[in-house]
Amino acid sequence: MLAEIITIGDEILIGQIVDSNSAFIGKELNKIGIDVYQISSIQDDEKHILTALEEAKNRVDVVLITGGLGPTKDDITKHTLCTYFDDTLVQNDDVLKHVEMLFTKYLKRPVTKINEMQALVPSKATILMNTHGTAPGMWLEKEQTIFVSMPGVPFEMKNLMKEEVLVRLQKKFDRPFIIHKTILTYGLGESTIANKIESWENNLPSFIKLAYLPNLGKVRLRLSARGKDKKILIDTIEERITQLHTLIGDNIIGYEEDESIEVLISQLLTSKGKTLAVAESCTGGKIAQSLTHNQGASSYFKGGVVTYATQSKIDVLDIPVDIIKKYTVTSYEVVEAMAKGVKQKFNTDFSIATTGNAGPSKGDGNVDVGTVFIAIGTPDRIFSKKYEFSNNRERTIGKAVNKSFELLLEELRKK
Repeated sequence: MLAEIITIGDEILIGQIVDSNSAFIGKELNKIGIDVYQISSIQDDEKHILTALEEAKNRVDVVLITGGLGPTKDDITKHTLCTYFDDTLVQNDDVLKHVEMLFTKYLKRPVTKINEMQALVPSKATILMNTHGTAPGMWLEKEQTIFVSMPGVPFEMKNLMKEEVLVRLQKKFDRPFIIHKTILTYGLGESTIANKIESWENNLPSFIKLAYLPNLGKVRLRLSARGKDKKILIDTIEERITQLHTLIGDNIIGYEEDESIEVLISQLLTSKGKTLAVAESCTGGKIAQSLTHNQGASSYFKGGVVTYATQSKIDVLDIPVDIIKKYTVTSYEVVEAMAKGVKQKFNTDFSIATTGNAGPSKGDGNVDVGTVFIAIGTPDRIFSKKYEFSNNRERTIGKAVNKSFELLLEELRKK
C-alpha cells in the first residue's frame, strides 16, 4: 500500500521553514505498514495543487496534504479541493461551535468573521475535528484514492494524525507489518563495517533489507522486515542481530529505538553514582549541551567550561603557561591538563576535555584544520587521543562530540 505526502506553502519552498511534517507523517505511516512513495512540496497555486493531486491519485492509495487551511486569502487549499472534487463549501456547525469555543475560552474575545470562515468545508468531506486549532482536517475519496487534508501547524497536524487519520487508515486497509530495528555503532567507518559483515549481509532473508546510515563518526545499521506474520519478522530480526554481535559486537552501543549514547552514559553514571564535568575548546559547549538535553542530568553532570581562548585555559583551568608554550594549546599535554583541571574544579569522578582546530584557519595551536585532541579523566587515570577528522568545521565538531561520548562510554562500561 502506497501513500504520497504533499506539503503546500511558499514558505517551505523559499526555505523560511523546514518541512518537519513530512518526516513525522512518513514515520507514522511506516509504523502501520504504509509505504511513502513520494513527498512533494508545492506552491500556494491552484493550478499547481490540482496537477499534484491528479498525479498523486494515479500513483498511490492515500494522499496526505498539509498546509493552506488558514483563514486568510493566501490559503487556498479548501477552494482548490472543491474544484478538484467538483464540490462547494458549506458551513459545518460543529466546526463553527468549536471555533467559537476556542475564541471564548482561550483568546477571551468574540470570534471574527474571517475565523468563522474556518467552518466552511467541502460538502463531500468527512470532517476530522482539530481539537488544537480552528482548521479542521478533511477526508475525501476519489476513484479509490483517499485524500486527507490537514493544517500545516505541526502540533495540530500531529494530533489529527494520531487521533483520526491513522485510526481510520488502519480500519480501512489490510496492511503488512513493517518492523525496523536500528543498531547504533561507533568506532568503525561504513566501508569497514560492510567488509566485516559482508557474508552476514549476503545471507539475509529476502524479506529483510539492510541500510547503512553513516553520520559523523557513527554508523546506524537499519534492518527492515516486511510481511504478514509479525512474530516471524521479529524473531528473524533478533536472530540476525545476535549473529551480528559476533562480528562487530565491540562496536555496537545500543539501538536507536531504545536510547541514544548520551542517555546510555547518563544511565551508567547514575547507576554507578558517578559524576562528570567537561572542559571544551573546539567543541564550544556542544558536549555539555548534548548531555543536559536529557532529563535528570543534574544528578551526574556537575558542570562545564568553554575555555576557547588560550588565556581562558590558563585563567580558568590553571593550565601552566610553560606547558602551553612548550607543546601549544592543541596537544596531548594540554588536553590532559584540561581534563585534570576541570575534574578537580568540579570534584567529579570523570571528565571530558577537547582542544583542536575546527577551522577555517590554523589558530593558536598551529595544527592542521580538523585536528582534535580528546582527553578522558577517570577515577584512575587521564588519557588522550589525537584525531584527524575533516576540513569542514561543522563535521569536525560533530565528530569530536561523538568520539568523546564513545571514549567515555567505553570507560564507563569497564568499571
